[in-house]
Amino acid sequence: MIKTRFAPSPTGELHIGGARTALFAYLFAKSNGGKFDLRIEDTDRERYVEGSVERIVESLKWLGIMPDNVDKPMIQSERKEVYKKHAFELVNADLAYICTCTKEKLVADREKQEKSKLPPRYEGHCREKKRDTRNKIQTNSNTQMSEKNWLPDEAVVRMKMPENEKIVVNDLVRGKVEFDSSLIDDQIILKSDGFPTYHLAAVVDDHEMEITHIIRAEEWLSSTPKHIVLFKMFGWDIPKYAHLPMILGSDKKKLSKRHGATSVNEYKDKGYLPQALVNFMVFLGWNPKDDNKHHFTLETLSSLFKIENVNKAAAIFDIDKLNSINEHYLMNMKTDKLQNAIKPFLKGNPYDPHTAFEIMLMNQRGGFSTLVELAEFINVTINLPEYPKELLVFKKSSVDNTKCGMEGAVQQLSKLDSEDFKSISILHKTLTDVVEENKLTNGDVFWPIRVALSGKEKSPTPEEYLRALGHDESIVRLQNALERL
Repeated sequence: MIKTRFAPSPTGELHIGGARTALFAYLFAKSNGGKFDLRIEDTDRERYVEGSVERIVESLKWLGIMPDNVDKPMIQSERKEVYKKHAFELVNADLAYICTCTKEKLVADREKQEKSKLPPRYEGHCREKKRDTRNKIQTNSNTQMSEKNWLPDEAVVRMKMPENEKIVVNDLVRGKVEFDSSLIDDQIILKSDGFPTYHLAAVVDDHEMEITHIIRAEEWLSSTPKHIVLFKMFGWDIPKYAHLPMILGSDKKKLSKRHGATSVNEYKDKGYLPQALVNFMVFLGWNPKDDNKHHFTLETLSSLFKIENVNKAAAIFDIDKLNSINEHYLMNMKTDKLQNAIKPFLKGNPYDPHTAFEIMLMNQRGGFSTLVELAEFINVTINLPEYPKELLVFKKSSVDNTKCGMEGAVQQLSKLDSEDFKSISILHKTLTDVVEENKLTNGDVFWPIRVALSGKEKSPTPEEYLRALGHDESIVRLQNALERL
């Protein structure tokens, strides 16, 4: 069975890059009838951020990218002894060694290499040290290796990279990639604090989790030959690899905060919908090839996704495209679901449910990219903003014609009842009659009414505003505007 994983480090929020990796790993697994698991890589204790695991899981759930083991993900910090055991299996097999080089010695080596314009690397001082093989470290699963009996102070364990060997990665996205083992350092696999490095922990965990396909960001490609060597050292099956293209900003530079590279939770707080974010992310490096559609459910994506349709070229993060996708979903959202979705954004703002409902119907016309924008519009509509009285007069009208049109509108609209105000067609005919009976233009009537109701130069139609605000509030706003003229 095909099995993928998402393995974030709990160093903060789940950002777009990580979320896209999780999405692609999820879709690949589900499109092949496989499983998708979560692993928390928290061995770097200095960068660990309290509460970030919970926020990562919360973000995945919100997006609908549910790991099969979400209730009990693998936690690396709980497996310290497992990694020690495997590290010393390699030491006993002479495939790794204990390195006792001091920090001062390593710094001196780096300075020497810089002066000689050589690439920085470990010079292998401890690689060929003689070791008493009669005193092999016990590594059976029942042995707890204490801090003092398994490693000298400040020492680390390094893997022995093979010399002059060609390491081939048959990447599912990038094709055949070759590495020269002689150019790769003897990597540290166990640190002096007893925690593993990423390389050892990832390989051990991928083996124990029975991961068949590793889908991750392009930045990890250089680590892949080290992992392949480790898999071979242990005699384990090597998973298949797929390295996803980089995500760049609109200026073709590395994605950063200024491009909108905020966390998934921040996008949620800004009023983006999960289905919009999923559709936006899936096109950051993938396309369906045989389908011109751009809006898919997660279930549809799970059936369409093919790893061979992932591009090698970097993906461009376009916030305008995300806004357009989100607007599409807002416009096509069922009103009851829209009401529930927008409630958190109206918190602390008392509003008339009927009015808010009617204003949300205006959303079907488009124009609102996020729930925050729609909530602000509801707030502004309910609480009429200040506007200059000059705005009431259309550029091709006059104050006299504007007053005439407004007075006629107030007179005719006042004759309607609350039920009439629910009909766009009745409201439109009423305003049209005012125009014709007073020999005015639409600009003399429709323009000032819209401004009087919304306080804005650009807004939905006056009929929509009249219906949203209802009979009494509409008449009050029109009369106030007349007084200002």
